[in-house]
Amino acid sequence: MAALAPPVAAIRIAVRRALTALPAGGPVLVACSGGADSLALAAATAFVAPRLGLRAGLVTVDHGLQQGSAGRAEAVARWAVEAGLDPVEAVPVTVAGRPGGPEAAAREARYQALVDAARRHRAAALLVGHTRDDQAETVLLALARGAGPRGLAGMPERRELDGVPLLRPLLDVTRDDTRKACAALGLTPWEDPHNADPSYARARVRTDVLPVLLRTLGPGVLDNLARTARLVAADTAALDDLATAALAAPAGVRAVDGGLSVAALAALAPAVRTRVLHAWARELGASPAALSHRHVAALDALVTDWRGQGATHLPGGLRVARRAGRLLPVD
Repeated sequence: MAALAPPVAAIRIAVRRALTALPAGGPVLVACSGGADSLALAAATAFVAPRLGLRAGLVTVDHGLQQGSAGRAEAVARWAVEAGLDPVEAVPVTVAGRPGGPEAAAREARYQALVDAARRHRAAALLVGHTRDDQAETVLLALARGAGPRGLAGMPERRELDGVPLLRPLLDVTRDDTRKACAALGLTPWEDPHNADPSYARARVRTDVLPVLLRTLGPGVLDNLARTARLVAADTAALDDLATAALAAPAGVRAVDGGLSVAALAALAPAVRTRVLHAWARELGASPAALSHRHVAALDALVTDWRGQGATHLPGGLRVARRAGRLLPVD
């Protein structure tokens, strides 16, 4: 028997680790574009899932942004059926008309389609093929945007997406290993031209910035960026827990009228206080996607830099003012 190629083994181990704790019942669905990362993930899941008593399926999304995209999605679906994955779907989406730039609009359309498919099939989880390279790119982009700890924490291994568990089993696997795994398995991945299109910030980081960092700082830079994301994520989770406890504590920051006590907020550490304000703004109805650092900083100024200023405006037409020692939503 031929020895199993190390990249194939590494990816199977990563998938097994991600799937082990999942309940039996609904299938696990792999989101697969046909690129090396998601193709290697799908092949590994097709091998590992049945050995854990789980069904494995695949969803591929046709964004309709490139010539031949429908045929490519159908080709991925045919391969999935041949690989023993079930259920298998090729889902067309409409990107035009969605808010944000083309990259953000395509991502929103893709994840909406994936969540819808997961719900249709009552999937136990949705798997996506982000690698350690993707994590490093995410951290660099967050640094460039001046993002706070939540941005520097990168992509989590697991999160809930509209009630669907989304898993990223390959965050400790390199993009090079997914390519080597595909080659070892005789799979030909699709090369998305958008990945090298300089009009996209992530593509510029991938083709221009990371190669310079690797040449200048050595190959360990990818590991170090990914490790930074894990460390910051752990700290961020701890601070989020403290903020949740502060909001829930009896006679704490929450006033009896639903507002927040300025005195209790001022007594909190700044990192906890801003998280409390962020969570409270979401409770009031502010869209998480639109709620930014600027909005939270303005709320914080009502507590720490009070000069009699007027109400702070939040996304969704919401306004918050300071009244009699409390922060309150106002008309």
